[in-house]
Amino acid sequence: MKIALAGIGKIALDQHVPALATSGDWTLAATVSRHGSVPGIPAFGDIAEMLEAHPDVEAVSLCLPPVPRFAAAVAVLKAGRHLMLEKPPGATLSEVHALQGMAQAAGVSIFATWHSRMAHAVAAAKAWLSDRTVLDGRITWREDVRKWHPGQDWIFAAGGMGVFDPGINALSILTEILPRPVHLLGAELDVPANRQAPIAARLSLSQGIEADFDFRQEGPQTWDMEFRTDGGHLALRSGGNVLEIDGKAAGGQDSIMGEYPALYARMAQLVRQGRADIDLAPMVLVADAFTLGRRSTVDPFEF
Repeated sequence: MKIALAGIGKIALDQHVPALATSGDWTLAATVSRHGSVPGIPAFGDIAEMLEAHPDVEAVSLCLPPVPRFAAAVAVLKAGRHLMLEKPPGATLSEVHALQGMAQAAGVSIFATWHSRMAHAVAAAKAWLSDRTVLDGRITWREDVRKWHPGQDWIFAAGGMGVFDPGINALSILTEILPRPVHLLGAELDVPANRQAPIAARLSLSQGIEADFDFRQEGPQTWDMEFRTDGGHLALRSGGNVLEIDGKAAGGQDSIMGEYPALYARMAQLVRQGRADIDLAPMVLVADAFTLGRRSTVDPFEF
């Protein structure tokens, strides 16, 4: 099947393009971007122009920032093409609900992706927790925004989500592996004086779970979560790719490169089955954090 990729930035070039290059389901047939391109692939600066020029493109994968993504998504669905959304699936929950309704009316598949759910150890962690009760837990998700989002001012603008852009990856794993739903009890958000979105956040969740998100980490990056249960201790390291049970290695692989190939395989499955996959649980927790969160102004931030 032929697919187009819109938004040729760092995440597209680092993950989406390599995943499509090795896919047995998809051929990258076109790109849409104001600045980026992929060698050898027809490039367009406008989504409508690409859709008109390529009626053979069956699906479009959107890697645009959340705020401008909705208009592009609407154009894709109105053209009767299947739609794949990079996380977070939209700038607001109501946007994504609207897209879900449009996709259903058009009879096409829509997939709100959460790449961290495809990490190597997530399924095993979910299975191990399935018959256990979580007593408490700790999530530590700290990374360097200058490394992963160099010069991307949009991430600190209204709708850019700030530290929740990576933090939602942790929440996507959390909402996938817990045997019981989790909800937010409170949050603290640190917002730079010259920005609109938080650079750090601390969340208190039900089931005794605390989360610490920070965009200012230098040196080694930390993407860990640990849970104490009535049947032992579970830890997920390296963004969900490495599993430890009671302090001992229990599976996984310390690499993130399997996540996006798995997403595109899932998208192909949805298209062939005529189904949709929209799970907004991680985004609900982020929206609740913005609703309940106590905001503190911290030092200005510059890239």
